[in-house]
Amino acid sequence: MITGGQSFVSSPPAFSNDGKKLLICTGATVSIFSTSTGLQITELEGHIDRVTSVVVVPVTGPASKFMSFCWTSSLDGTVCYWDFAVPELMKKVNVQLPVWSMPWHSSSPLVENNIRYSFVTYVRVRSNSDTELNAPSNDVATDCQSEKEKFEVERFSFLPKMIFDRHEEYMYIKLVDDIISTGTQKSDRTGTGTLSKFGCQMRFNLRRSFPLLTTKKVFWRGVVEELLWFISGSTNAKVLQEKGIHIWDGNASREYLDSVGLSHREEGDLGPIYGFQWRHYGAEYTDMHADYSGKGFDQLMDVIDKIKNNPDDRRIILSAWNPSDLIQMALPPCHMFAQFYVENGELSCQMYQRSADMGLGVPFNIASYSLLTCIIAHVCGLVPGEFVHVLGDAHVYRNHVRPLQEQLQKQPKPFPVLKINPLIKDIDSFVASDFKLIGYDPHYKIEMKMAI
Repeated sequence: MITGGQSFVSSPPAFSNDGKKLLICTGATVSIFSTSTGLQITELEGHIDRVTSVVVVPVTGPASKFMSFCWTSSLDGTVCYWDFAVPELMKKVNVQLPVWSMPWHSSSPLVENNIRYSFVTYVRVRSNSDTELNAPSNDVATDCQSEKEKFEVERFSFLPKMIFDRHEEYMYIKLVDDIISTGTQKSDRTGTGTLSKFGCQMRFNLRRSFPLLTTKKVFWRGVVEELLWFISGSTNAKVLQEKGIHIWDGNASREYLDSVGLSHREEGDLGPIYGFQWRHYGAEYTDMHADYSGKGFDQLMDVIDKIKNNPDDRRIILSAWNPSDLIQMALPPCHMFAQFYVENGELSCQMYQRSADMGLGVPFNIASYSLLTCIIAHVCGLVPGEFVHVLGDAHVYRNHVRPLQEQLQKQPKPFPVLKINPLIKDIDSFVASDFKLIGYDPHYKIEMKMAI
């Protein structure tokens, strides 16, 4: 096994008996004939995606003269033919492969004899469904896919149980099931009532796939637009409403603002919530229309600066919890504190969430902070590592029990793969269309009422 740069060894593809032509079966996998060639490929910029697997295929005898050539492929179906003696891209072919391999489970990196590697289990699916973010506000991009764009393989129960159960979505499924079965009955501010557990953790590997839950459809466009809204520092819910994102409507309504003592606040003005704290911590808040440029402390840019210039710093922190501002917020932060960690060219994030609505909020939060980690890694020249989700009060609302029990009956499908526009390097320059999901094919949407 071999590693080079940001690449890890995984399972090998098939290759012809004569050793001359390599038939790539898994995306972003590279087969080569020598260790030095494997190291060279990590330096090439012409490959569409970063190499995720390098496999050394020993060749002796007459076939050894082909050792400087190899085929590579990426998840979008692009196949490249390289001459590493130059190095030079000899040929590039765009093909729509009938069979796609999607990661089912990826181990955390292991180290043996100073070689860093990981093991990946792939499942084969037919066709491919890409989720892009240039659709109208009714989320047509994900709701109106034809059947032929869906994976032909609907169930993956044919996998050995030991492998099937490794799917990371089972962390969420088992936690929800445990809360429903053994959680403590508690009252809450909404009057709905909850079943609750305290002090839980989930870990998601971001190296090969993106943890957008598949046992129900998660509103991906909403995840992206909300995160970009946070990053912009906006506190105006109408910005999201104009894009067809209504997840903050309940907490921004006239009736709700009046009920929490913010009757002086304009409808849609959420106060100094997440984005304001990320970009203007400590600044005096007036309203959602004010220009706060240069005011307060920009935590997000501080995080990026530390990751780039002092990656071993143990103070790479992003906090939305500002006690002095809580009274001005329409809703105090639920996901309130994140710490970033750099190791071997990878960026990981651990987020603490004081209040975790397992039905509606947590699937969104998993995706949102995983995306934030991927974005920050991207602008800092790193690759994503892990997202660690720590939950304080993890609860299921009483009126979510039945819908969640329905969701628990679904079997997970492969997580999708996230691609970010490689041309964007400034965190304030991203738009929703810069993010693309490959292979997101969830079960149907499950309706749950938000507790206000």
